[in-house]
Amino acid sequence: MIRALFEAGADVFRLNMSHGSHDEIRERHTIIRQIEKDLDRPIAILADLQGPKLRCGVFSGDSEELVVGEPFRFDLDPAEGNARRVCLPHKEIFQALRPGATLLVNDGKIRLKVEECGADFAECTVMVGGTISNRKGVNVPDVVLPLAALSPKDRKDLEFVCELGVDWIALSFVQRPEDVLEARTLVRGRAAILSKIEKPAAVTDFAEILEVSDGIMVARGDLGVELPVQNVPPIQKRLVRACRAAAKPVIVATQMLESMIESPVPTRAEVSDVATAIYEGADAVMLSAESAAGAYPIEAVTTMNNVAEEVEHDPTYREVIEASRGASRPGVAGGIVAAAREIAETADIKVICCFTHSGTTAALTARERPRVPILALTPFAATARRLCLTWGIQCFFTGEVDRFKMAVVSAARAAREGGYATEQDQIVVTAGVPFNEPGTTNILRVAPCEERLIFRTDPE
Repeated sequence: MIRALFEAGADVFRLNMSHGSHDEIRERHTIIRQIEKDLDRPIAILADLQGPKLRCGVFSGDSEELVVGEPFRFDLDPAEGNARRVCLPHKEIFQALRPGATLLVNDGKIRLKVEECGADFAECTVMVGGTISNRKGVNVPDVVLPLAALSPKDRKDLEFVCELGVDWIALSFVQRPEDVLEARTLVRGRAAILSKIEKPAAVTDFAEILEVSDGIMVARGDLGVELPVQNVPPIQKRLVRACRAAAKPVIVATQMLESMIESPVPTRAEVSDVATAIYEGADAVMLSAESAAGAYPIEAVTTMNNVAEEVEHDPTYREVIEASRGASRPGVAGGIVAAAREIAETADIKVICCFTHSGTTAALTARERPRVPILALTPFAATARRLCLTWGIQCFFTGEVDRFKMAVVSAARAAREGGYATEQDQIVVTAGVPFNEPGTTNILRVAPCEERLIFRTDPE
């Protein structure tokens, strides 16, 4: 099934650390890596950490009905709850609460207003009633909680997946850039870090969080619970554009094809939602339960892939993407990749080939959204896998090169073998000299895609 999902169009597989034991996660990781080996194509694996889940305690009758206008109390008393109170075993919440704050229960279905609070209690009024039951999730949308983004479980999971060899780690419920920096210290360069934006505080501090992250997920589920739903679409648009400007991949996630959990076809509104994310310039769109637990996983992936291809063939997509392309590209590398895109689109160039160690050159090229394919050539499997999340990049493994002319020979060979160009075509090649130093993109050449290339003697 995982192989079928990959062949239907999936590029990245998410291992949700909220579900399954370490042995089960290891088994799935092994399957994906075997498929990668069998098909000789890089596949990215993203480990999604659970994050600090806030849940209420249990009730003597398993559930109670909260009525609008009635009082209700949260406290640290572990006794079973009733219609008037229940335990909320998170002292950090009480430390941060203030009168007038909002508490949301069960994905926002129940809303309470804090009237009075202290170090171990919160007296509330029910604003929106409903059934509250054992261990339902609690959200605190308008307060920055003094909670670490990594729970003790997250720390164990993080070390496990880093040793396993995942490519990306997603941090849940990020509130501040320090949350990302803490995780980066623990990761020690073994994986790229993706911050999930699902808290209002993360939206407020997004520029700082983006700066210290390798990628972003617009996690619209909790974001839509903690903010008015009408706020989410413009936030999504702003976040996607900011990520593109920073040349960092961005995923739009949650409920994209939700009806396909039980239906073989999506609603028209869902298709439009996926298309909107692609028109905005998202690098990736994500399925959750549709492919993890739904009845039609292959159909869901196929549908999402078909929508992406159809949108990107639409002339309007080009107009939108090119109109949103930034005018400023600071630095030599930014200028080189902008020139590569301009040359490729004004001359008869078939493909842009980027030699990259860290992936930066390829990411900068993808930011330009060129009209021709992008081939990323790298000697590192980790780089190739991480780039699976970035828009429009096809990765090829190549040996270490120490001279630019050998880079051109390798690029021409990859373009021919991949079917992107013939010997009669021309390609654009970008790289950094000296080689093997990340972030040194400083050279561009237009070259024929011939099997035998003859070069004059260069000073290099």
